[in-house]
Amino acid sequence: MPFRVEPAADFKTVLGGGKRAQVGMWACTGNPLVAEICAGSGFDWLLIDGEHSLNSLESISTQLQVVAGYPIHPVVRVPANDTVMIKQYLDLGVQNLIVPMVDNAEQAAQAVAAVRYPPRGVRGVGSALARGSRWNRIEGYLNRAEETITLLVQVESAEAVANVAQIAGTDGVDGIFIGPSDLAASMGHLGQQDHPEVTSAVEHCIRTARELGVPVGVNAFVEATARRYLDAGADYIAVGADVAMLARASEALAAKYLPEGTGDTPASY
Repeated sequence: MPFRVEPAADFKTVLGGGKRAQVGMWACTGNPLVAEICAGSGFDWLLIDGEHSLNSLESISTQLQVVAGYPIHPVVRVPANDTVMIKQYLDLGVQNLIVPMVDNAEQAAQAVAAVRYPPRGVRGVGSALARGSRWNRIEGYLNRAEETITLLVQVESAEAVANVAQIAGTDGVDGIFIGPSDLAASMGHLGQQDHPEVTSAVEHCIRTARELGVPVGVNAFVEATARRYLDAGADYIAVGADVAMLARASEALAAKYLPEGTGDTPASY
């Protein structure tokens, strides 16, 4: 007899509802060893990036396998709000998905449809072939799949901020995740994530989501900014990235032994 398995608890089970904010970091190297090191760090969640990193379907699958041995929620960002791509990520076994660049309720609804099987959505049915269902070893997966998935959509443009209530209120969206980098760029403040207009927009999104009872997260690598958003009510936050930590730490170590450099420390975010 084959083993019957149960899916892990998904990320939405620990978000909001008066629970403490969930603190996490990015995994961008595509390396399973690095992902495993980060998974044992004590963070609550680990964001494996498929948009700006060199991650492939194969590397994401391997990282999900190694991270599964640790008490941390893996969250994976898909490169785009694309139905086919989302299907592939879910079939890999991604349970917690972030969809970038969602600017309005229509795009949010498109993401929702992509994570749901018909008749409630358009997800392609291939569970017998896929790790997501553990090759049909999760009993009743087709009827339960939707409840095992956390769908987070990114608010990261001025248009999205204007539509944040409609995006967050879309049926099937489990939370929003604010991306201040792209938001700053869309507001004419490229590279200025801490510009007052940007932080004000982020705090507006946090307030709106909380009023709707929808979990809200944000990216913030500067500690003072991260604490500001936590105080504003963020339910989850990403405070660093493996590649940025390695870059800054290696630079700091080199600076201890080499003549003083001429430039400022590069930004990590």
